[in-house]
Amino acid sequence: MGRDWIIEEIKASGLRGRGGAGFPTGLKWSFMPKVSDGRPQYLVVNADESEPGTCKDREIMRKDPHKLIEGCLVAGFAMGAHAAYIYIRGEFTYEAECLERAVAEAYKKGMLGKNAAGSGWDMDVYVHRGAGAYICGEETGLIESLEGKPGKPRLKPPFPANVGLYGCPSTVNNVETIAVAPTILRRGASWFSSFGRKGNHGTKLFCISGHINNPITVEEEMSIPMKDLIERHAGGVRGGWDNLLAVIPGGSSVPNLTKEVCDTVLMDFDALREVTSGLGTAGLFVFDKSADMIKGIQRLSYFYKHESCGQCTPCREGTTWLWKVMKRMELGDAKVEEIDMLEELTRQIEGHTICALGDAAAWPVQGLIRNFRPQMEERIAQYKLSQQQQQQKQGTHADQAYN
Repeated sequence: MGRDWIIEEIKASGLRGRGGAGFPTGLKWSFMPKVSDGRPQYLVVNADESEPGTCKDREIMRKDPHKLIEGCLVAGFAMGAHAAYIYIRGEFTYEAECLERAVAEAYKKGMLGKNAAGSGWDMDVYVHRGAGAYICGEETGLIESLEGKPGKPRLKPPFPANVGLYGCPSTVNNVETIAVAPTILRRGASWFSSFGRKGNHGTKLFCISGHINNPITVEEEMSIPMKDLIERHAGGVRGGWDNLLAVIPGGSSVPNLTKEVCDTVLMDFDALREVTSGLGTAGLFVFDKSADMIKGIQRLSYFYKHESCGQCTPCREGTTWLWKVMKRMELGDAKVEEIDMLEELTRQIEGHTICALGDAAAWPVQGLIRNFRPQMEERIAQYKLSQQQQQQKQGTHADQAYN
């Protein structure tokens, strides 16, 4: 049971990255050089959990940090890495303390350091605190920040497996991805792959918030129907399922889904992609019929404008314009033709940036236009009517004052 066995077992399990992209984990691990060219190899754990609506990794670091540390040892050995860097979000003060305490305990027990856990493999784990930038959740932006530079994503290729941290072969994985690896090896790939549909295997942490009766982070099997997930674990939608307006199913960066879709859709990578959304980080925002979807998406637009690193022109300029137009759409202070202009703007951002932040800013707005265009047009009509009424009222007052 050596390095190759671990990677093959992870491949056979069907584990896909739990940070949002869903790339096959075993395949990613296999990209690391099998024979060292003299450069050290690194495992980098992405604990910069900054996606709005997502609170899964912090639960692992709060409640079971040793699971993550064990995962670092297993993954590091499989990829020939003698050091792992856990890059944790700056705001996670308590979680960082839990993790640092657990690392110290692991060293004290001989589970880390020289001859870690009596394996003959030397393994060191370092906890590095970030400074709160959302962009550092992107793997190359994280590496730049870890090196002490501004967190601005790199052009790829070269990919981190060839030129990563300090110019050395590196693999960046999410906390949840690394933490589940020891359990897969302990119970077997067939056990893990028994959950979920083909291509979407295993269990997953789902974070459910918004207009529900019991906000929760829960571990469930992949491919569970969204309705079952919400009603079984989150106490159902406030006011009942029929009061549901929409759900953003994968953190703030994926398009929303209407109730008609949510009635039957499964919570996995492929099913959500088929309905023009995505699993992302599996952070569900639930909106009931009291919600103002235009205002909600406007707030997300502001977030992405604020978090853009400014490196790419389409993102730097486009996210600012998105927010400005969405702010007017919230009021209705726009023309109907501007809805199409807004969508065109998202298409000019999407796919034209170094990292996926541009896509993340564009997709929620695209979902709003696709599913709630009538409401946007109605808001514009209402605003126009109110302006006309106000002008008539002002004109009447002026006539009375003149007379």
